[in-house]
Amino acid sequence: MRSRQYGPDLTPPWKPWKKKQPAPEVPAEPGLVVEEVVTGFCGAVIRSEKTAEGPAVTLEDRFGKHRVFPMEPRGFLLEGRVVTLVRPSVTAPRAPGRTASGSVAVPGARAKVARAGRIYVEGRHDAELVERVWGDDLRIEGVVVEYLEGVDDLPAIVREFSPGPGARLGVLVDHLVPGSKESRIAEQVTDAHTLVVGHPYIDIWEAVKPSSVGIPAWPSVPRGQDWKTGVCRALGWEENTGAAWRQRILGSVNSYKDLEPALLGRVEELIDFVTAP
Repeated sequence: MRSRQYGPDLTPPWKPWKKKQPAPEVPAEPGLVVEEVVTGFCGAVIRSEKTAEGPAVTLEDRFGKHRVFPMEPRGFLLEGRVVTLVRPSVTAPRAPGRTASGSVAVPGARAKVARAGRIYVEGRHDAELVERVWGDDLRIEGVVVEYLEGVDDLPAIVREFSPGPGARLGVLVDHLVPGSKESRIAEQVTDAHTLVVGHPYIDIWEAVKPSSVGIPAWPSVPRGQDWKTGVCRALGWEENTGAAWRQRILGSVNSYKDLEPALLGRVEELIDFVTAP
């Protein structure tokens, strides 16, 4: 049968009679970080158990709050993918693994209650990158990372925070190079309980190795253009900076090996400063 509107085949290419593919099953191992799809609650797996209503999993968020959820099909997000959590099988003990930052993993370790101290970063993308690589370490240490949406008002922000011996403040600044606007702002912060460090890149995007993203190098963007939009345009990406970040850049980062050393050292320095006795 042929139709002028649809061509020779009236069968829609999307085949509506086909069933949706089941989500992959992932063992609910202690320490696994997932997000429950209905409530948006994000936390690390504390335990999984069999209940009268069926298998359930207990999650603990970064503030130490616990919530129990049923292990329903397609009930959780793992790194943005819909998955079905299942109870892990009993296996022989394994050698300690490594976190994304390269630290020795501590299976079953509970997140500490958040410290009074904080680490501030400039923007949402900075915070998401730090969480992706150092998230396990930060939860064990009880360190919360917050983003500022810029550092123009950094001296006032530090005064409002009121750092002290038991509440140290670490700040990560983009483009902290001699003569930059950011360096002049950072020089105004002289509090003894605050550490301001930075990397040389115009934006946190550049701190991801080009080879990890699958490009030869980060393009040069002329002055006067929005840098992220200019990068998307130069690389032929859709000019949607949020989508470019999530799908092409952050999605390419699996561990510290995907980041430039100039960023790695600064983040480790801030964690050490905030958690020092």
